[in-house]
Amino acid sequence: MSNQKQQKPTLSGQHSKTRKRDEKERFGPTQFQDCIIQSLTETGTDLEAVAKFLDPSGAKLDYCRYTETLFDILVAGGMLAPGGTLADDMMHTDVCVFTAQEDLETMQAFAQVFNKLIRRYKYLEKGFEDEVKKLLLFLKGFSVSERNKLAMLTGVLLANGTLNASILNSLYNENLVKEGVSAAFAVKLFKSWVNEKDINAVASSLRKVSMDNRLMELFPANKQSVERFTKYFTEAGLKEFSQYVRNQQTMGTHKELQKELQEQMSRGDPFKDIILYVKEEMKKNNIHFMKAFQKIVVLFYKAEVLSEESILKWYKDTHVAKGKSVFLEQMKNFVEWLKNAEEESACEAEEGD
Repeated sequence: MSNQKQQKPTLSGQHSKTRKRDEKERFGPTQFQDCIIQSLTETGTDLEAVAKFLDPSGAKLDYCRYTETLFDILVAGGMLAPGGTLADDMMHTDVCVFTAQEDLETMQAFAQVFNKLIRRYKYLEKGFEDEVKKLLLFLKGFSVSERNKLAMLTGVLLANGTLNASILNSLYNENLVKEGVSAAFAVKLFKSWVNEKDINAVASSLRKVSMDNRLMELFPANKQSVERFTKYFTEAGLKEFSQYVRNQQTMGTHKELQKELQEQMSRGDPFKDIILYVKEEMKKNNIHFMKAFQKIVVLFYKAEVLSEESILKWYKDTHVAKGKSVFLEQMKNFVEWLKNAEEESACEAEEGD
């Protein structure tokens, strides 16, 4: 008995109907990979030719089913095993991000390939974000050069809107942070991002995903300080970005201080405990509370912790030299208000007599 499937007879002139989704070639992941790699190898390193191949191929090859495989190939040259290593028993190609030249111009060209592909096939957008998140978690498995290329590419893709800044959450992985991989990667990434967009655009993107106040976490807990962060990123050529992070950190610290002071006052904590807390915070954060000094004094005044007399006396003759001009300038308007209020009270008292 024959094992071959018998062909059913058809009526003369009958046309078989084929659904559009069935027109895609039915490949397993290995066959899909081999087809993509062979075609990329044939196009060579001409990225315009690569884009021209990828654009129409989505109609024949099942990009939707094999999204991860597709992006693994375009980035690493083949399917990635867990941890970020290339599978030894699979085909590889040199037409990929990791084997390209390590410079911003080349990564900008690759960014255009990804951008065009995702614009053409919108369903790839979510899969691409998942791919980048995975690649960031695999950073330890890549060489320094591969990390640098991926960082530059990611920065460009963040700048042109292909990627959302939320993908950077992968950089807070404990092991990546502990070994300094996250900070080194972030330097390259932000350099390419700031190169494409100004610091305000970068700050806006970070703020939208609530990451503007978490950048210090790129360093291990025992190395998280404004001074260390500023030094590290400034020496890497990101002085403007360092200043932005310093300002964000200072603003956040000020808000936390004011919130804590208000809570302590509302609880009726002893004055000596409140003063001790302020001193400890000021010591821990060096002179970064200078801008918040006036707000702290006003809080104490409203809570009747500081009197008019003590504030006016301090303003006149008991302040220390360090930060003198900054403190006096901050307090100028408030002191003037206190003086005027005091004079009005005196006038009202005289009229009452």
